[in-house]
Amino acid sequence: MKLIIAEKPSVAAAYAAALGAKNKKDGYLEGNGCLVTWCIGHLVSLAEAGAYEERYKKWNYEDLPILPEVWQHVVSPGKEKQFSIVKSLMERPDVTELVNGCDAGREGELIFRLAVEMAGCTKPVWRLWISSMEDTAIREGFSHLEPGSRYEPLYHSALCRSKADWLIGINATRLFSVLYHKTLNVGRVQTPTLAMLAERDGKIMLFQKKKYYHVRLSLNGLEAVSDRVDEKEKAVSMQTACQNGQAVCVSLEREKKTVKPPKLYDLTTLQREANRLFGFTAKETLDYAQALYEKKLLTYPRTDSRYLTGDMAETVSAVARLAAGLPLFSAVGGFTPDVAAVISDKDVSDHHAIIPTLELAKQEVSLLPAGERNLFILVCCKLLCALAAPHVYETVSAVFTCGEHTFTAKGKEVVSQGWKEIERLFRSSLKEKPEDDLEDVATLPALSQGQIFDHVAATITEHFTTPPKPYTEDTLLSAMEHAGTEDMPDDVERKGLGTPATRASIIEKLVSSGFVERKGKNLIPTRNGINLVTVLPEVLTSPQLTADWENKLSLVAKGELSPETFMEGIESMAKELIARYSHISEDKQKLFAPQKESVGVCPRCGQPVFEGKKNFYCGDRGCGFVLWKNDRFFEERKVTFSPKIAAALLKDGKAAVKKS
Repeated sequence: MKLIIAEKPSVAAAYAAALGAKNKKDGYLEGNGCLVTWCIGHLVSLAEAGAYEERYKKWNYEDLPILPEVWQHVVSPGKEKQFSIVKSLMERPDVTELVNGCDAGREGELIFRLAVEMAGCTKPVWRLWISSMEDTAIREGFSHLEPGSRYEPLYHSALCRSKADWLIGINATRLFSVLYHKTLNVGRVQTPTLAMLAERDGKIMLFQKKKYYHVRLSLNGLEAVSDRVDEKEKAVSMQTACQNGQAVCVSLEREKKTVKPPKLYDLTTLQREANRLFGFTAKETLDYAQALYEKKLLTYPRTDSRYLTGDMAETVSAVARLAAGLPLFSAVGGFTPDVAAVISDKDVSDHHAIIPTLELAKQEVSLLPAGERNLFILVCCKLLCALAAPHVYETVSAVFTCGEHTFTAKGKEVVSQGWKEIERLFRSSLKEKPEDDLEDVATLPALSQGQIFDHVAATITEHFTTPPKPYTEDTLLSAMEHAGTEDMPDDVERKGLGTPATRASIIEKLVSSGFVERKGKNLIPTRNGINLVTVLPEVLTSPQLTADWENKLSLVAKGELSPETFMEGIESMAKELIARYSHISEDKQKLFAPQKESVGVCPRCGQPVFEGKKNFYCGDRGCGFVLWKNDRFFEERKVTFSPKIAAALLKDGKAAVKKS
């Protein structure tokens, strides 16, 4: 009998349904000659540092670097019961072989292998490798199982990634936390993400706005605009030269352009668009998508693919017809889906793109909670757009001369709305229109080359350059997705910082750690966040580390680089890091000291005065100025010497105090 181990309960249920294993048991399903169980993600994980030696439970510089000679694993907290069930199933005498049904990718391989090793099971292993959860694809996959040994290098690649993250994370976090007397979480993905936020904040702070001008001509109902003019005198000169003068259309160009339909959603693009349209955080979007997945209304959300597999053609066509039947899209009419546009087997790895399911036929969408409903309709909209006809328009560019200066007027005319009509219907339903909402199509009146305009009116408009915008979750997710990709080969499985499934948690961890704060939609690094980036070496703040690791891990996965060689490089990096940062100055140690709000200015030296437990003291310890809280004057009147009173005394030399 085969024991099939899936990564999650929902996937196990799909396998069981496709294979006819209908008998539900505690932690598994049984029937039709097979057992199906699941791991709940990582059932087994790397042990904490304290598991190796008792002294590692405390953070001391003298104990660094921590480099385990023999790595230890533990059952993940809270998952002991399911591990026990999986282990007991492996030990059943009638189980003769195992099937690795975890996600088709590096992490799926790791999840399965660690569980098997922890259980001490040595039975033969087969590998299920599929990209679609349709019943036909599942059955097809089980009919073409491959020996588990074929994926041994992929497992070693995943294990190396896990150990490397542990080594650098544990050692770097402890090192800088001990040096700066504050818990400073350092991670391969988290820290470069924080660095990007800090860099953007620095550019905004240092930005100096510059004034510039445009000269505009009014030509019988159309406006022609000059290029940017940096000097006002030049703009005034242009205006004077053109005012009441003659303008001539010297060129007229028309060009037909086609905008292809958008791709389907992967998790990152869904999170980005939901943030832009609804203000959802990345975590909120993932939570809503997960809830819809568990209600069987959406396909698996943690995907990095924007395509579907060939075996899904019939299904997606049926789903599209259901989505087109939603009240919001009923005005589309005559919709003929181009299914081939969203099919690409080579572009699907672990999971295909996010789309609605046939369960839509049974669900009253209006009854869903607001967040889930908005997200579900957004996914339906994207599916319809992706399957619709292209958007076709014609651009018109007219160039004019006046007073020996050149001006341009641009417009466009829509030839065929195509998928843009579906997008327009969706956006028109939004209560708050996004900043990038569709603009009204500008049209130009009939023009001809050589056409003359007399007595033109010329005006000047004043403008200012604008600083870079702070990151939103939309733009940060995009930056994370593309960070360092130029340094990675095309066949690397994971590009950018993090994975679609982990990027939301990285952002939330930065916020909860106090390194980043949300201001509206914007993500702003805090003082501690900026300081952390400042004190860390570039190797930890640059996406280059991830790029380098992924290049080498790709070689390990192909069997072209030994795991031992990779780990030797990581251990050397950890040793060099500890050796380099053995001591920091006293001033730098104060970087992460709690920032206190001053109550006033010292009358002696002009430095800020702060509140202590027993007094109000000058920030310059060498000054020695102090106001004691246990002053007899206040004690006799039974009045608390408050910061308000101290502020008044420092400002005016007196304070109104009522005897209680």
